[in-house]
Amino acid sequence: MMKTQLKIKGMSCHHCVNSVRAALEAVPGVESAQVDLATGIAEVIHSMPVELSSMISAIEEEEFEAEGIPDATHL
Repeated sequence: MMKTQLKIKGMSCHHCVNSVRAALEAVPGVESAQVDLATGIAEVIHSMPVELSSMISAIEEEEFEAEGIPDATHL
């Protein structure tokens, strides 16, 4: 298993959190995603390599901004 963390900007409520989580979990290869509203951090667990750009694109489609957090990409 691998882990990727992303910083999400623009979330203001639990509906936002649910939208981001669902978008990430729809990316092929993603096993699960946990999104923390207070910190703006999404932790994504995937069983195979998943392009960071694919995860960011999924989040941007939900109208949020995202960027990878360096050194937080593997379990």
